[in-house]
Formats: sequence, structure tokens, C-alpha cells
Amino acid sequence: MRRILVFAVITALVLSGCKQEAPLTFQAGTYEVTAQGNNGDIRLSVTFSDSCITDIKVLEQHETPHIGDIVFDELIPQIIKANGTGVDAMTGATVTSRALMKAVAEAANMAKVSDGEQFKKASLPKAEQKPVEGTWDVVIVGAGGAGLAAAAEAAQQGNTVLVIEKNAEIGGNTLVSGGIFQSVMPYLVWEPAKPDAKTGVGYDGKTYEKAKSGPGCIKDLETILAWDEKAFDAAYYKTHPYEPGNIEELAPHGVHAEYLPVLQALKKEIAAYLAWAKPKLARGVPETDLTLFSTKNLHIFQTYYGGLRQSADKQEWVYSDLRMVSQMVEQGQELKPWLASMGVTFLERQIIIVGALWFRGNKMLGADIDTDGDGTPEHYDGNWGAYIMAPYTTFIKANKENRVLKSTAAKELIVEGGQVKGVKAAMADGTPVTAHARKGVIIATGGYAANIRKVMDTNRYWNKEYLTSRMASTNRSSLQGDGLDMAEKVGASLTGMGWTQLMPLSYTDYGNLAFGSVSDAVFVSPRDGRRFVDESLERDVLSAKAFERGISLYGKKGVYLYIGGEETTEPNEKRGVDVAGKQYACKPAQLPELLNKLKINVSADAILKTIRDYDAAVMEGQQPADVSKRYATNTIGRVTRLKDGTYDKSTYALDSTLLTIRTLAPATHHTMGGLVVDDQRHVLDANGKPIPGLYAAGEVTGGIHGGNRLGGNALTEILVSGRIAATSATQDAKK
Repeated sequence: MRRILVFAVITALVLSGCKQEAPLTFQAGTYEVTAQGNNGDIRLSVTFSDSCITDIKVLEQHETPHIGDIVFDELIPQIIKANGTGVDAMTGATVTSRALMKAVAEAANMAKVSDGEQFKKASLPKAEQKPVEGTWDVVIVGAGGAGLAAAAEAAQQGNTVLVIEKNAEIGGNTLVSGGIFQSVMPYLVWEPAKPDAKTGVGYDGKTYEKAKSGPGCIKDLETILAWDEKAFDAAYYKTHPYEPGNIEELAPHGVHAEYLPVLQALKKEIAAYLAWAKPKLARGVPETDLTLFSTKNLHIFQTYYGGLRQSADKQEWVYSDLRMVSQMVEQGQELKPWLASMGVTFLERQIIIVGALWFRGNKMLGADIDTDGDGTPEHYDGNWGAYIMAPYTTFIKANKENRVLKSTAAKELIVEGGQVKGVKAAMADGTPVTAHARKGVIIATGGYAANIRKVMDTNRYWNKEYLTSRMASTNRSSLQGDGLDMAEKVGASLTGMGWTQLMPLSYTDYGNLAFGSVSDAVFVSPRDGRRFVDESLERDVLSAKAFERGISLYGKKGVYLYIGGEETTEPNEKRGVDVAGKQYACKPAQLPELLNKLKINVSADAILKTIRDYDAAVMEGQQPADVSKRYATNTIGRVTRLKDGTYDKSTYALDSTLLTIRTLAPATHHTMGGLVVDDQRHVLDANGKPIPGLYAAGEVTGGIHGGNRLGGNALTEILVSGRIAATSATQDAKK
């Protein structure tokens, strides 16, 4: 269902007075206008007197909460006061800002404004502000997931904390992420000591049902069990193509030496599980009725082979840092209790998301936090509640000196006596800020995936034909790599630059992340109406295949069709509904009309045959004929699912199914390159030595994920690394 908000009237009588050197004139009246926003139409009613804007109402909007929708509260008063649209767009919400101003300018034209150019240039005078200067124990640059995790941890350890945020609202890129972090929950999966247990006791003392295995898990476990333990044979791939995502092809060619002990330990775990599972399978128990196998070693090893990549020129190999990955996986076990202590609630399941490779995703439901101090917690939904409001409230309430400076861009690090001692910044109105740090500065500014030129210039992995200046990004516009530039100027070293992950689940307009499950959907080529890839594979593999089998459309390369049914394993995903310009719901009989509307010249019959063939294979527990699929958790068409996970094929009905169809294309998503850090998140210089007083956390760091990040690993890593950086700054100050 569309999110529609109606805002109160904002009047010029209160806010302006329309004082201008060259007064404008209008034809008095109220005019309704529409502009394309980031997530759909923005519909306004704008009222003019004969000389001023007198009010603006937002009749309809679909912008992302706490990102796009804040534009209306912030900019509408400024537009009215300026009596024009020359005000500054809001950092991090530029698309929404421009859409709002375009709509108001159109309304002015409808009102026959006397000078349209003057109206578009009309802005507010810059008021002189006194410089801001202060001292805190820890200064953090960036108020996304990593920065706020660091702030909460630092505050819990008794520090005063300042957070500097470039955007107009806290949350960073975490607000537009999928919100699921990868970490195996031992109480939800198979336990060797209690192999037949149907339930487990969680960290909170409550009892939960065990998760069920996904179709295809056994096959992957058998492949890993047979993995050759010799040293990785890079020479083999000088004469043979490397196929990312194809572990059957990779397994015979060895493993890098540091990961051998992990593989050997994992093999013992898998052998114990298969000794329990195979007799059950032999008796006819469906794989989907077995308790899920999952361990920390499996998470580590899949992060290794999921990030093992070869450069485009075949001269360089990269893979994840074992020490850092092991730390992420191990300390990821502490995240649920820590977040829960701040009011975060969870869906107690282990789910799979695009590019995650396994069922170990943890989905939060939001947070219940007493923010107003009345003794009764208020509920905050989704990412905003779990990863933003929960840590923010913790740190802001811990000490009256703790604060966030929003709409403030960090400019340079303050270095005194060879040690980083603070940050110089500037507010949006130009006010200079000097923030001194007693214990250290933590850079948590995220990656640079929104800086398409930087992605292109550093690229070591992608076919250059795929990366163009018109490529979209799932990232917020503020993700430009500012933190890297600032740290480099004080001697910080970089690693992994040129390895950028593209997200295949991205809308073709602005690149917004198209949330949704891939285990119960299919990717279909607009060329021939057939599936072209195993949708369970890594994100870079899916993106590469989209470029190969997709089409150029709407100014984007690699456009393909994402098709799902009415039911999905992904919590909160909306299927079977229309979202203007992004998602379409239609019955199979309506498909030809929709394809024509989308300007896609492919046979609807071919697509429907693809869906029927796929569904038939899934219901039979077999692999689809043309393109296999590791984890197919449901059909596209309607069918009754039995308790043991199998299907009553007699109930299958595609013709009555309301299909969910999206046109998607790869967009930049995550940059693996960044600052070199050690496992305590000290930023290192070119000699591998820590730069005193400087720490980093989250995507601004590099080398952790290798050449491709597993889905769900980012949230785990940013939360873990944020806490580590805060702890290191505190402990180092005691030395």
C-alpha cells in the first residue's frame, strides 16, 4: 500500500512577508502539480497571492522515511520565506529536493509568475553564525550504522561523544539497507549434542522453534566436504576461466593456506550432520523437513569463497581477510543481546537474502524505546528503530554533553604532535566547527558507491563497458568517499580499491534498492523470456549475467525482469501491489499489455512457459531444466504447501496468480576498498603502523570482504567494527 501523508498548511504570513528587491507577481489562486520523486509521484497544492506563495500542501508522497520525507518539513518553510525555489537542496535527499522545487516552480508558471528565472533563483540570505568549538572524549564522523554503534558503545563506556553528520538526518546508508545481518543463531539450528531437538533456548531464555533446511543445502555441504585441501591453484586459472559462484568447479582447485584449518574444522562439522541427516533422507524425509545446518566456520568459509575474485586482467586475486572475518563472525554472536538491551526486537528465524549464500539472516522488527522519558516505550519501525534510534537514544541519554551535529560536513582532521586530535567541519550555512577529541576520532563515513566517477576510475574487476557515468547507485548521494580523502591527507593507506559490488536488485529509475526475496522469484531475460541465472548466487554473478542477458532500456544497461508470485519468504515484502514506476501486479492474461507498456518486446507466452517449467521442477524437488537453482523456497504460481515442505501439485494454478513484476538493472552498491585497519580498527599508514588517535569502522575500511561481499555481512561488520573502534579509543587512552 502506498504511503501517503498530508502535511499541514505552512503559511507565508508566519514565515516570510515576501520581502524582495524586485517583487514578483502571480495570478492569485491554488494550483495542483505533480513531480516524479525518488520513490514515486509527489503531488502538491501551491497557493499564491498576487505577490507571494502563501501556502504549500503535500497531498501525496512516497519518499523514504527519515531520508526523503524530511525534505518537506525542512524546505517548504524555506521556499515560502524565499518566495522562490533557489534554496539549497538537502544533502542526502537531492532527488526529493529537486522534485519538490520543480513542482513548486511549475505551480509558479501556472500562476503566471512575472519572472520565472528570478523565482527559481530566489533564496534566503546567509546569516552570520558564531564558530562552534568544543572538546569531547570521542569524535565520530558519520551517523550511519557504524557511527551510531560506535557512539553507543563509547557512551556506554563512559565517554562524552560528538557525532558529525553530513546529511540533514542521521541514519546514513544503513537506512536504505535491507536491514538483515548475517549471524548463525546456535539455538535456531542443528546442534550435535541434541541432534533431534525441534526447539532451542535463545540468549533471552525463551524457547524457539528450530529453522528448517533449505532445498539444496545438502548438495552444497557435500561439495564443501569434498573440497580439495591442497594449496589454491592460481596457475590453473591462467589457462581456464574462473567462474565466480561455481563452487563445484572451484572446489577441486584447493584453498588458500590460512583458510585450511577453517575448512578442516568445517568438514568435521558437516560430516557429523550428514551422518545424522542421510539416514533420514534415505527414509524419505524431505530435505526441507530437516533441521538447518549452520555454524560459524561455514559463515567464515563462505565469506572466503564468496569473496575470492580475479581481476579483469587476470593478474590479481583478492579474498577476505581471515582475521577480520573471524572477528566479525565471532563478535556477530553478541549483536542480538546488545541490540535487544537497547530495545530492538527480532523475527526469530534464519532467512536467506540475495547473495548471502545461506540461511543465517537475522531480521529485526524495529525497537521499543522510551525516548520521551514517560516510562512507556514508543515503537520505532524497521531500520530506523533498530539501527538508528536504539543506539542514538543510548548515546544521547548517556551524557548531557553528547550531541549530533547534522547537516555538517567534516573537512579535515586536526593533527597535533603526530596524533589526530579532532576534526574541522562546516555546517550547511557555512558555520565553522572545530571539534577536539581527547581520546580519538572514528571515521565512519561509509563507502563511495555514489561516486560513479571514482568507481569507474579505480575499477579493477568489471568489464569497462558495464560501468558508465549513467549508472545508478543504491547508495544515498552523500556516499562520495569523503572519509577516505580526509584520512589519506594525514597518511592513511588504502586497500582493495577497484572492487565494487553491483546490486542486481535495483530499480531502473534512480537505482533504489528493490527489497525482496530471490529464493521465491525468477530473473527473466527480456530477450527471450527465459531464466538466465541461478538467483541464489552472489550479487556480482547476478549482475554480470544481467548485463549479458538483459537489454538496454530507460538509459540503463542490463535491464531484466524480476518476477515473483503472491507469497514470499521475505518478511514485510509487498507483493501483488502496484508501485508507480517500480512494481506491477498483473494476472498472466494481462502480461502482454504490461510488456507493451514497459516497452519490452518479448513473448508473454515464453515467460509464462518459463514460470510453469520452473514451478514444476520446484514442486518435484528437481532442478529446473535450463538453469539450476540452489535454493528455491517456493513456486511463483499458487499451490498448497504441506507441513513437511512438499507441494500438493493438484492445487497448482498459475492463471489465477497475481504476478509481481519489476524491471531491474545492476547499480553500484558496496565498495570493498577503503582504509587499511588492523583488528582493533586503528587506521594504518603506508608502513603498516597505526596513526595515533585515528580509528575507522564500517564500509570506509577495506580488505575485509575480498572482491565481493556476502549479502547481510555489511550490517554485521559495521556494528561489530563500530563497537571495536569505540573500545579501542577508550582503552588506548588508558595506556
